[in-house]
Amino acid sequence: MSIDVLLPAALAFIMFSVGLALQAADFRSVFMRPRALLIGLVGQLVAVPLAALGVVLAFDLPPTLGVGLLVLAACPGGASAGFLTHLARGNAALSLTLTVISSLAALLTFPLLVKLALAWLGAGELGEGGAQLAGLPVGKLIGSVLVVTTLPILAGMLLRHKAARLTARAEPLIGRMATLFFAVIVVATFMTHQHTILANLLSVGPATLALNFAVMGIAYGMVSVAGAGRRDAVAVAMECGLQNAGLAIFVAIVLLRQPELAVAGVVYALTMNFGALGLVFVSRRRQPLGAFARDCK
Repeated sequence: MSIDVLLPAALAFIMFSVGLALQAADFRSVFMRPRALLIGLVGQLVAVPLAALGVVLAFDLPPTLGVGLLVLAACPGGASAGFLTHLARGNAALSLTLTVISSLAALLTFPLLVKLALAWLGAGELGEGGAQLAGLPVGKLIGSVLVVTTLPILAGMLLRHKAARLTARAEPLIGRMATLFFAVIVVATFMTHQHTILANLLSVGPATLALNFAVMGIAYGMVSVAGAGRRDAVAVAMECGLQNAGLAIFVAIVLLRQPELAVAGVVYALTMNFGALGLVFVSRRRQPLGAFARDCK
């Protein structure tokens, strides 16, 4: 079985494990108190691209790397944000809702933001490839969100609803397996793209780290200033910090036929985990399991 099948399967299992910890009331509360949701969408669709533009200017990146980083910033949130939010004892339902909405919104915002980036940095880097943006893989984008994220989450929630005792006993083991699978995904990402990562780590690595830390800090601060809770702040920070790097790589290589534009996405796919795992570590220390259980009631 190829890695192209194993990785989505592992991610689907991870999302299934998150679903076991959720119920319909968690999602209802997201829409009943939409402040954090709206902030998260502004963060993902506006703050992340602007922060990426600031990083490109601050680090004086070459046009190809700069365009690649802006293409990445135009992508919606990644599916792993929900799992890492769950690990950090944040509001996983909010994170997952943001992932779905930002992925749907990307059908309109992604081509627009990328074209703006090309207009500013120079579309000459793409030649005729820029016209291929009209071929944004709508079906692939929606299908991946549905199959890898939404359906496994719904399956986990349904199992919890139908067999509460069974899931209560099995959830710790499934959670440990999901954590192991996440580690496998990170390692597999590095192994698959190790040549590109190692060759460009010094040139674009610091910029990707700066972007990751900046957008996570901005997102966390926006939610905190708005008076929402810590769990919401963790969810929005994860959603803004973990981009759908796979989409950025796909667009660069398949649609635009410019593999060099995928460099920033490949490196970010690795470095974005540093900020996310750091937030998991800090958040779990600040909120013990008992306090997390009380907040979820």
